[in-house]
Amino acid sequence: MNRTAIREQTFKLIYSLEIQKQDNLEEAIELYLQSNEIKDKNAKEYIENVIFGIQTNHEEILRQIEKNLKADWKIERISRIDLAILKLAIYELKYTDIPFKVAINEAVELAKKYGEDTSKNFVNGILASVVNE
Repeated sequence: MNRTAIREQTFKLIYSLEIQKQDNLEEAIELYLQSNEIKDKNAKEYIENVIFGIQTNHEEILRQIEKNLKADWKIERISRIDLAILKLAIYELKYTDIPFKVAINEAVELAKKYGEDTSKNFVNGILASVVNE
């Protein structure tokens, strides 16, 4: 499983956690890995690191999103798909050694695939602002 596929699986889990609001993350991750037949050790490790990393840094990640929104926007207005993509990308930008161009490009590709027509520009704009800080 390549990094793009692993990242896409991670995004799907983040999105499902946005919808379901699971209390037990370990159980949710294990269930997701089993139901999607993800056996690759690197994939499991990456997914777990990102999910727990987002949980640990959740407030700071949301602050990063909020402070880079347009003045008349609130975080509640962002679609759950875009929010999941942004959480993943900001986590990668701030807390991993993944190059920012890779993180942004992968996020924009996810936005093109899963988001609305305007999602790719929205995600790109927020992430570009985060990088420029």
